[in-house]
Amino acid sequence: MKISAKAEYACLAALALARLRADEPPLRIREISDLHEIPERYLVQILLQMKAAGLVISTRGALGGYRLARPADTISLGEVLNAIEGPETPTRETNEPASQALASVWKRVRAAERAVLDQISLAKLATQPAPPEWVI
Repeated sequence: MKISAKAEYACLAALALARLRADEPPLRIREISDLHEIPERYLVQILLQMKAAGLVISTRGALGGYRLARPADTISLGEVLNAIEGPETPTRETNEPASQALASVWKRVRAAERAVLDQISLAKLATQPAPPEWVI
């Protein structure tokens, strides 16, 4: 599975928003950008796509920023990726048996990936501790 930089940044931004408590002010673009080293102009585009998909809401003004549009436990990682990458492209049709056999395998792999991504909520990821650093 290939994850674009844009999709990775969207997931990082979504996790930052998932960690935001209800009593805290919305997160500003600069805060998310600084936290995850995402270029601000790029992050604006990402958040606009996520807003269009109904995943985030924005508040204007001096105290403005971004929040998740729904509780973090109702938003899956798959939804975030789909908002950024769009729906998966269908495989090309062929009559050649070997190609059909491979296409069947690729389809099952994509379905398994999607199932895993759709089962992982932002809330679950946001509460996981960071993995230990490996030192050699």
